Amino acid sequence: MTVYETRPLANNGLMSTISGDERRADAAASSAAARTRAAGAGAAASARPFPPGFLFGAATAAYQIEGAAHRDGRTDSIWDAFCRVPGAVINGDSGETACEHYDRYRDDVALMKDLGLQTYRFSSSWARVRPDGGAVNPLGVDFYSRLTDELLGAGIRPWLTLYHWDLPQALEEDGGWTNRDTAYRFRDYALSMHDALGDRVPVWTTLNEPWCSSFLSYTAGAHAPGRQSAELGLAAAHHLLLAHGLAIEALRERDAALELGITLNLTVAKPVDPASAGDLDAARRIDAQFNRVFLDPVFRGSYPEDFLEDVTGLGLEKYVKDGDLAQIAQPIDSLGVNYYHGEFVSDRPAAHPLVGDAPTTRQTRSPFPAADGVFNHPQGLPLTAMDWEVQPDGLRELLVEVEAEYSGPARVKLYVTENGAAYDDTVADDGTVPDPERTAFLREHLGAVLDAIDDGVDVHGYFYWSLLDNFEWAWGYEKRFGIVRVDYETQQRTVKQSGLEYRRIIAARALGAA
Repeated sequence: MTVYETRPLANNGLMSTISGDERRADAAASSAAARTRAAGAGAAASARPFPPGFLFGAATAAYQIEGAAHRDGRTDSIWDAFCRVPGAVINGDSGETACEHYDRYRDDVALMKDLGLQTYRFSSSWARVRPDGGAVNPLGVDFYSRLTDELLGAGIRPWLTLYHWDLPQALEEDGGWTNRDTAYRFRDYALSMHDALGDRVPVWTTLNEPWCSSFLSYTAGAHAPGRQSAELGLAAAHHLLLAHGLAIEALRERDAALELGITLNLTVAKPVDPASAGDLDAARRIDAQFNRVFLDPVFRGSYPEDFLEDVTGLGLEKYVKDGDLAQIAQPIDSLGVNYYHGEFVSDRPAAHPLVGDAPTTRQTRSPFPAADGVFNHPQGLPLTAMDWEVQPDGLRELLVEVEAEYSGPARVKLYVTENGAAYDDTVADDGTVPDPERTAFLREHLGAVLDAIDDGVDVHGYFYWSLLDNFEWAWGYEKRFGIVRVDYETQQRTVKQSGLEYRRIIAARALGAA
């Protein structure tokens, strides 16, 4: 596949175009090539080793697995409240019970050890640690202390994410992330977690996917708290970034030895027709409003010029104060990249569009503040149960671009902190859980990581999403991402075929023939 870079204004971005009339065939061919590389080309293919020091892990989030949503002092988060909104979540599901990880964490850590995981990325619940945004709750802090000790005892490196979307509802009622004060409250919460875990947790992530907790939550209304305003999404995005910068500075002052960073969900945006000015602009808008709106402030201390032009008149300037962008651009040690699929976009509607959103009955809108008239098109690739296209080579492209434009020049460690797929797997008669599609997805994307490493990208680790089937936000319990199946009635855990394959890969520290 021939890829030409398109440079919007002064920034390269993560947008690329495909030359010629074979763009759909090229997408399918790159996916097939990834399968070939992952399986080992030819009968004589040898295993592809991962570099020394490369970390294998899995990731989860507090609200999605913990349960015990109103025990031991925890109070409502925005997700507890949102789940009670009619039509917001399929079946009216919630994380009230989830996977009961709060009570079963010891067994879950033993399961991680059996899989051979070297590191585990988990999040702490702000609503559990500082209920209603108030004083520290000792019982809430104690849970994360016990979990950390259990991980260390199993030889698993704890990796803490401070925010995976469970803002205390009381703070939302004061404006949530549209209120600048929330950024400072987040810094205080981060320091409370450091008081408890700073002596044992070496890696700290401030935010997980701020695109989701701003634009998907305050503009689209598809995630909690469900507001629908372009201006409020922009305000939330800026205040989340400010919270990140404040927390990085405060934690760095506490302990310069900590590895500090942020996790962003990123995509590769491509025009359907690279000869069309409208399609090129559609890809540029998605790149700016999905990727560079967060990457540029963190790494360059500024918002992209084309992004600012896109959102002119929507109110962002009201929230950006002198010194904010310098605060946001505090030096970090690691960048987490979450990748699930690419974007193939046009200024013309698709004849048969893919709809990857949860089919809830509550009305939502586009999450993009200034991308009206941008339409996603299918590329003819295999689909997950979410109708997300399987595009492993997109991960390679993404890592190459991020390293070249951002993490490499800043000498920041690069990790894949989420990558996974939902499929409708079921339990076989013998009690096993065959999930060949997820197994192939895992292998293909690990192959893409190795391809990126072959291209010179210094990737330090990979976390599969998710360790467990869990509460999948607006999808409720309808979709399963885990390499471990959870029977929600009995809470029985069963390692799936994909989990067994991941264990083999970790043990060999290589991707062998399928």
